[in-house]
Amino acid sequence: MKALLFLIINITLISINLNTFAQENPDFYHQIPDIKPKTLLYKVTPQDSLYVDVYYPNNFKEGDKKPAIVFYFGGGWVKGTRDHLKKQSQYLASKGMIAITADYRTQSEHNTTPIEAMQDARSAMRWVKQNAESLGIDIEKLAAGGGSAGGHLAAVTATLNKYDDPKDDLCISTKPKALVLFNPVIDTTPKGYGAEKMGKDQKKASPVHHVKKGLPPTIIFHGTADVTVPFENVKRFEELMFKKGNECVLVPFEGQAHGFFNYKEGNEKYFEETVKRMEVFLREKGYLPN
Repeated sequence: MKALLFLIINITLISINLNTFAQENPDFYHQIPDIKPKTLLYKVTPQDSLYVDVYYPNNFKEGDKKPAIVFYFGGGWVKGTRDHLKKQSQYLASKGMIAITADYRTQSEHNTTPIEAMQDARSAMRWVKQNAESLGIDIEKLAAGGGSAGGHLAAVTATLNKYDDPKDDLCISTKPKALVLFNPVIDTTPKGYGAEKMGKDQKKASPVHHVKKGLPPTIIFHGTADVTVPFENVKRFEELMFKKGNECVLVPFEGQAHGFFNYKEGNEKYFEETVKRMEVFLREKGYLPN
């Protein structure tokens, strides 16, 4: 019955999404306030120092405790920068949340594997929780999000209990209270993406193979024509989440390929729809004021 209720809610929310955000605003991207982040060091590794950019609401003041989200960039664990989800972060900050974009080690920059990327993603969540008071963050309303490989890293913080940096305080859970995933890598076996890069860890590191009761409410934006991360992967994840009694809202974008959510000149529609639907989800969960 609980799974059926989540399914009904899911279908209803998708319907609301399509009806509410059908009209495209070509200026939406450029109307997002250009909020400047505060850049902070969160980890020093043998290869490099790693930073986060923290985007604060303009009305933030010392002593505040705000809901927050930690975003991870995409790029196949090979490349990318923390600016990937900069605009999504600025938008959420303009609405009253703290948004954080995190570095992690990549193959092209650091000659590392997805293993180190997962360690760094988990370290970033622990660092945010450890420093929540000074950052002004309410850890009871701390979400994680990301696109593609970054979506995988966000999911890893919630679904796995491995790939920890031994220097971390392992008493601190990496588990967020919600997940916001943009065409995420959710299956790292040959049925999905990244099996060769994961090697012997392809199943161990695969979120869809570690779905269990008690995972955080999740929203996924995914194109039905994605050939990089097959739509079947996220559909299977959604079904497993329901079976375990978890909330998972899968928002399909018909005919769209991988990376559809990124802003492109002349094709602003999907960027706007995903950002606004993310806002609705976070508002429903109490991360943004009504």
